[in-house]
Amino acid sequence: MKFRTLLACAALLAVPGIVVAQQTHQGHGATAADAPSTLAYKQANDRMHRGMAIPFTGDADRDFVAGMIAHHQGAIDMAKVVLEHGKNAEIRTLATEIIAAQEKEIAQMRAWQAKPR
Repeated sequence: MKFRTLLACAALLAVPGIVVAQQTHQGHGATAADAPSTLAYKQANDRMHRGMAIPFTGDADRDFVAGMIAHHQGAIDMAKVVLEHGKNAEIRTLATEIIAAQEKEIAQMRAWQAKPR
């Protein structure tokens, strides 16, 4: 970039209200410069935290299960990110194992929630 262009950009940055570089903010401060895996992790993390923001009932068992379903789903979503973007065979194997274990536990918790009390 030429010096004059740099000066012009610097001048625009100094003017309030002018947007020079577009940034997309999603949840945890993701920007357009983030790697695809980073964006996917941030989105998964945001979904998990929204899901964990349950209305507490005062029943420790019910509240635990309700929050943990979202927490386990977050683990599954993050493991899927590593399967899509990761390269390390050991971590990809771990991610696959996490998906299987967490899906089984989510099914167990949903079955428990469905039982009449």
